[in-house]
Amino acid sequence: CPIFTFIFGSASSLSLGTPDHMQGSSITQLISGFFKGMSFPLVSIAVYNSMVFGVFSNTQRIISQHRYGNSNHPPALTDLALASMVAGAFSVGIGGPVDLIKIRLQMQTQSFLEGKNPKTAYRGPIHCVGSILRQEGLAGLYRGSAAMLLRDVPGYCLYFIPYTLLCQWITPEGCLSPGPFSVWLAGGLAGAISWGTATPMDVVKSRLQADGVYLNKYKGVLDCISQSYHNEGLKVKDYGQSMQGGRSPEVKAASTLLLPCQLWPVGRRSGSRGTAR
Repeated sequence: CPIFTFIFGSASSLSLGTPDHMQGSSITQLISGFFKGMSFPLVSIAVYNSMVFGVFSNTQRIISQHRYGNSNHPPALTDLALASMVAGAFSVGIGGPVDLIKIRLQMQTQSFLEGKNPKTAYRGPIHCVGSILRQEGLAGLYRGSAAMLLRDVPGYCLYFIPYTLLCQWITPEGCLSPGPFSVWLAGGLAGAISWGTATPMDVVKSRLQADGVYLNKYKGVLDCISQSYHNEGLKVKDYGQSMQGGRSPEVKAASTLLLPCQLWPVGRRSGSRGTAR
């Protein structure tokens, strides 16, 4: 969560970069500033990851059953891609509100000055949800969902496919499933690939979700991209990249390692090696 606070601070263009945002958080809000918005994702992240990984695995099994008559048949690359796209679309439905609340709470590490007094919009996760529902309705909880969809659908394709292929490559011949080290290594490398390509759209998503607390700056995804490029140039696509690069491999590796029942058997069922062609 402290790392995500730095990432969001850079992506929202409220700071000059990682060192600047780190200094601002540590001086103005001390330790508490590093953990803004932590309680809500801490409660929901395990359920979120389990559901997304489960949707991917179950979708892949359904595809294999439909195409090959056997749910344990090794998946083709097209099967993995389709299952990843379904998982990415599903993640927006349950992850959009979680991300929105997390970002709204974390953006309060940046002081919004009205006169000389800092203004705090939300007192906590429950108050944040209530305020959004009162002011914007249910649709308000899905602000930025279009950008999140554009981030997660290709992002999960670039996570699950490399993960599966890497697991097959580094798992010794004759093993029915990859060991913990193989899962950890494949998950970390796949996470780096996924987030490295997803960061530009993640910047757009974060800005749209932060928008609307004190003012409405963007009209949509295209307007956000246009304004960001006009004001900051191509460098905007790399905001938060350095911290994201340090965060995502460890997070993805840990998530994959802790959810073996969903992912470990992929591509290695029935003693088969490699994906189907």
